Order: sequence, then structure tokens, then C-alpha cells
Amino acid sequence: MSKITVYTQPDCPPCEITKKFLTEFGFHFEVKNIKTNDKAKRDLVYKYQSYSTPTIVIDETVITGFDLEKLKEVLNIE
Repeated sequence: MSKITVYTQPDCPPCEITKKFLTEFGFHFEVKNIKTNDKAKRDLVYKYQSYSTPTIVIDETVITGFDLEKLKEVLNIE
């Protein structure tokens, strides 16, 4: 099974939709809140070159921003 990490922050409706989507399809994922976790924020910016949430990391694939179609593609959801 893929390792999935969702970088999120409070008051982010696309983040909530993304987490709900993953949950509905039965995926387990780690949530990293960039407002309360300084390391997560640094990783988001420096490791994944992203400044937006949600940013989803699936194994080595990075999806920046709200893109359910890309999530479906990467996770083989039809």
C-alpha cells in the first residue's frame, strides 16, 4: 500500500475535501498541519517546493493543490 501524507492547515476547505475523499476510498494517510508543525512547513516548502495546501505526497509523487483527478490517477481509482 502507498504511503500517503497530506499537508494541510486550518480553514482549508480543499484540504477537508481531499481528506474526506481519501477516507471514503479507504486510504490511510498521515496529516501534517503546517500551522502547528514547523518541520512539516519546512518540508512542504523546501523538500516539495510547495506553498499551497493541500499538498499530497504519495510515495514519491507530489500533488500540489486541489486535484482529485490527479489523485484518482495516481491511486488507480476509477
